[in-house]
Amino acid sequence: MAEQEGPEPRVDINRAGVKELEAALSGIGRRRARAIVRKREELKGFDSLEDLLHVKGITTRILELNSERLTCRKRQCSEDPSRGSSSLSTSHQRASVSLGDNLNGIISQLQPSGMGAEDEEESEIQAVWGEEEDSEESEQYGVREEEEEEESCGSEEGEDGSDVYFYYTTDERWIDYLERTEEGNLIRHIRPKMKRKSENGVDVRALSPGKKLCKGSEYGSFRTLGSCINTATTFGDLRNANLHRQQRRRIPSVTPPAELQDWLRTFQRWSGPEKLLALDELIDRCEPSQIKYMMQVIEPQFQRDFISLLPKELALYVLSFLEPRDLLRAAQTCRYWRVLAEDNLLWREKCRDEGIEEPLSLRRKRMLTPTFMYSPWKFAFMRQHKIDMNWRHGDIRPPKVLKGHDDHVITCLQFCGNRIVSGSDDNTLKVWSAITGECVQTLVGHTGGVWSSQMRENIVVSGSTDRTLKVWNADTGECIHTLYGHTSTVRCMHLHGNRVVSGSRDATLRLWDIETGQCLHVLMGHVAAVRCVQYDGKKVVSGAYDYTVKVWDPETESCIHTLQGHTNRVYSLQFDGMHIVSGSLDTSIRVWDVESGNCLHTLMGHQSLTSGMELRHSTLVSGNADSTVKIWDIKTGQCLQTLQGPQKHQSAVTCLQFSSKFVVTSSDDGTVKLWDLKTGDFIRNLVALESGGSGGVVWRIRASNTKLVCAVGSRNGTEETKLLVLDFDVDMK
Repeated sequence: MAEQEGPEPRVDINRAGVKELEAALSGIGRRRARAIVRKREELKGFDSLEDLLHVKGITTRILELNSERLTCRKRQCSEDPSRGSSSLSTSHQRASVSLGDNLNGIISQLQPSGMGAEDEEESEIQAVWGEEEDSEESEQYGVREEEEEEESCGSEEGEDGSDVYFYYTTDERWIDYLERTEEGNLIRHIRPKMKRKSENGVDVRALSPGKKLCKGSEYGSFRTLGSCINTATTFGDLRNANLHRQQRRRIPSVTPPAELQDWLRTFQRWSGPEKLLALDELIDRCEPSQIKYMMQVIEPQFQRDFISLLPKELALYVLSFLEPRDLLRAAQTCRYWRVLAEDNLLWREKCRDEGIEEPLSLRRKRMLTPTFMYSPWKFAFMRQHKIDMNWRHGDIRPPKVLKGHDDHVITCLQFCGNRIVSGSDDNTLKVWSAITGECVQTLVGHTGGVWSSQMRENIVVSGSTDRTLKVWNADTGECIHTLYGHTSTVRCMHLHGNRVVSGSRDATLRLWDIETGQCLHVLMGHVAAVRCVQYDGKKVVSGAYDYTVKVWDPETESCIHTLQGHTNRVYSLQFDGMHIVSGSLDTSIRVWDVESGNCLHTLMGHQSLTSGMELRHSTLVSGNADSTVKIWDIKTGQCLQTLQGPQKHQSAVTCLQFSSKFVVTSSDDGTVKLWDLKTGDFIRNLVALESGGSGGVVWRIRASNTKLVCAVGSRNGTEETKLLVLDFDVDMK
């Protein structure tokens, strides 16, 4: 462009430094000034003012506004292209993804694949941010935070009627903007900049490129959001302004028609209504493929990042409706979304929905980085997710093998924390370390086989065929108390706090204080052996071989209800304080109301003895000697799932446990199987004994969040008696 002399010296874009460009030009700011210098060095100098359109953030409107102040002199080869910018530090010269690049809206081009084109498994969705970030993201999130604080935080240049607003920050506390008057002049204004701090300590409002300052409103409002959209002179200007975010579509190599320019000039001469009429007629004559092309070009330019326009509280409320998987993807959209997606309270609610408690270790380790604080609740959620994936798909590590009961049957099994306690018909109990697999203590003292046990912290209570209960210290192996009173085998017990209720083949129940060793109460009423018992600290519920279930008030030693309905022995019980669930040899399961004693539901479907059950909330899982497992809703009495099919157990189900996602079952066929609780689908075998089907049996299982303990053996010598400990934990560094 030819140089014109004027009353004010023009700025030569081939010689001016960053400070000179920033001070002399309108709507430029420090960021764009630096971008101009970098592009100049890249191109080895500008050939004309139009070359500035290749600089990120420089639009035709900015160029038009400053055309009278700029010139482009050809640079001598010997001149230093970086003159005037030598004061910039090396760190400020590094290329980074600037926050100002998103001034037309953070998500002006949110691609569908960016929010949903990931693999089906969540473990592939950048499970831990530190493992998946690329160098560009980390530079965007850390290196230039201080620098960006001084740059543009408002909207790009645009025109709205007779007034044009240009916003950019001059420092941390003031916003500089220009207003065009009716006469066409520009008036400069300075106003205080309002800032809000996020919970994570980052100035998220200043970092939100989508936050628009609207005429007549300090922060903008829902009413004025539409008018805040960046409006360039033409749609082509808008596309050029966004060129750094999306490669402009190019028509395949076609020679332009000779009449094209004449047709375009004719179109430009028409008035606005005439142009609309012409476009309407043109659309009617287009083929569907051509309409589709227009949509692909136009739609991305008008997409809005509404999340960044909302107050933080409303934005978090909107994000709270996302599933955790989608929340992780949203965090990859831009910096401000990531700040929101790391909100600790947001992830706390997600964890509570999944029944996850914040690990104690994370309360001490807040995971601070120089400019960013991660959510410990999110960390806990991601850890649990990885553990679930290990259960479902992870490689099964070789289990720890714990041997110690010779060839005897393991009759009872307890697992809490990192302590395992196994009881056997060899008259002993053994205490094991789940971490090392070592036998820590052998509890010797019973003169008959041990058939029932309970554990709380380091206290173990055992019941034996020798008609006694013993209270042990698992740390020292010391027998604290021997509880005498029953006249036959102690077949079942339930520990609650410092009290334990025992049921015996002598048809009585006894309530004991394990701290003093005293028998507090004796409950008499059954006429056959007591096979199962539950105690919640207030009421005792017992099932017996006399076909009845009884509800007791232990303090008065009175029977509140006798629940009659079963036609054979009662073998299993569950009690949650409101409902009693009983399983019987008559193949039925009955649900009772504890207050009224009424039978609410009779659950039919099993073909044999219900050997084990577990109840959580309103979900009941029952295992049966008919080799099937069923999932029930006790509120409706409906069978939700039956765990069967080609992969079902081939023999009686011996034990089961379930969590919010999985059901783990063991069987006489020598296998331990994992099932999906919600769908009832078989997932995989966790244990499959080589002797399964020829005598190998899994007698008992106990599971925690990260470990599975299996008591295995055989009755014919084909499988050695032992404990298998499988670990599904993850190492979250």
